Amino acid sequence: MLHKVSIDGMTMDPKSKTPIIVLKSEKDGRSIPIWIGLFEATSIASTMKNVKFDRPMTHDLFKNLTSILNIEVSKVEVCDLRDNVFYAKIYFVSKENNFSIDARPSDAIAIALRFDAPIYVEEKILSKPKQGEVKAEAVDKSEEGKKWTEYLEKFSSEEI
Repeated sequence: MLHKVSIDGMTMDPKSKTPIIVLKSEKDGRSIPIWIGLFEATSIASTMKNVKFDRPMTHDLFKNLTSILNIEVSKVEVCDLRDNVFYAKIYFVSKENNFSIDARPSDAIAIALRFDAPIYVEEKILSKPKQGEVKAEAVDKSEEGKKWTEYLEKFSSEEI
């Protein structure tokens, strides 16, 4: 069973300094934290706050290409959790056919926001006990990464 979710907030893991996105079920309020990469967090946060860049980010390029090809995103699903790694699928619709591709949840969410597509999480993921720490993606230690880390640390769920 799929649960439609919304983004409940974004924060930084104080220990690893890795961004976390929290998805919350619209039906029953259960939530799931997903540790994501810094650049994906920046892409998600900038879209949520309507921040525009002079040049398109990777997820914007993807949207531009699919628009040219007349392909829409109908939904994204966080569909599995194995060995503390989340898996997602992006579902596409075109005149010729419907198809899906595998994706990291962070990329799927960033793309869903750009297409105004719904985000879903499988029941089995919401039902799993939250034991241990979810595996984090690498943290960017460059100056650019530090800049975005500071930005995300100041980003609060009240601003969403």
